[in-house]
Amino acid sequence: MKRSASEWAVFFNGHAPQYDGNCFTQNTQSEIAFLIRKLGLGPGMSLLDVGCGTGRHAIELARRGFRVTGVDISSGMLSQAREKAAAAGVAVTWIETDATRFATDSSFDAAICLCEGAFGLLGARDDALGQPAAILRNVSASMNPCARCLFTVLNGYRMARRHGQDDVASGGFDPLTLTERSDCEAGGRTSLRERGFVPTELRLLFRAAGLDVLHIWGGTAGAWNRGPIQLDEMELMAVAQKRGAENCPAQAGAEGV
Repeated sequence: MKRSASEWAVFFNGHAPQYDGNCFTQNTQSEIAFLIRKLGLGPGMSLLDVGCGTGRHAIELARRGFRVTGVDISSGMLSQAREKAAAAGVAVTWIETDATRFATDSSFDAAICLCEGAFGLLGARDDALGQPAAILRNVSASMNPCARCLFTVLNGYRMARRHGQDDVASGGFDPLTLTERSDCEAGGRTSLRERGFVPTELRLLFRAAGLDVLHIWGGTAGAWNRGPIQLDEMELMAVAQKRGAENCPAQAGAEGV
């Protein structure tokens, strides 16, 4: 994701050296096993990682023989990713660009966007509906027919429940767009906007991009499972499949929201 004035690029450039020390980054191996099962990945498949950060998923997938392309807005995060990939002896294609503007001539057998990886991380001028819709359109356009994708996103239920009317009055929380604003010092003082989502709108956003939702589960990092949504957990997980020329085999038994 590349935009010269992006608040999130500033934040992640400053946070990049510490990112892998976060508590939610410590379960990569179990998360990779989960991704392989739920996305139906097989040997040699190609995979797109949007908001790849320091590459912890992309590098491990490449280590297991998948052909991976990682996309991120932050040059600092991608610098860390390149160093880690070189140390691991694996090849990953890294692209520094804005996920809302990402375009490629390549096509992928699966896609992931994890730990919010761009989706709902809003710049000051980003539209709270247009930003995630643009990312989904770009991801969908890059996927092969019937390919699956897996997104983890901020839980709008939790976001609404943790704020009060004082937060609305101060501008810290906007109930019209399910966005919260916070100030941060990393990489220089900047104001950040984050967007929460609820299952019904996720299903509509994915559908508009040509993706049919198969599952929506609770999906907080470090505790991925097929469990029901907990109102106060950090994240939701959406698994979707791109429509094919004919019905994709797995869609017949897909779970609704």
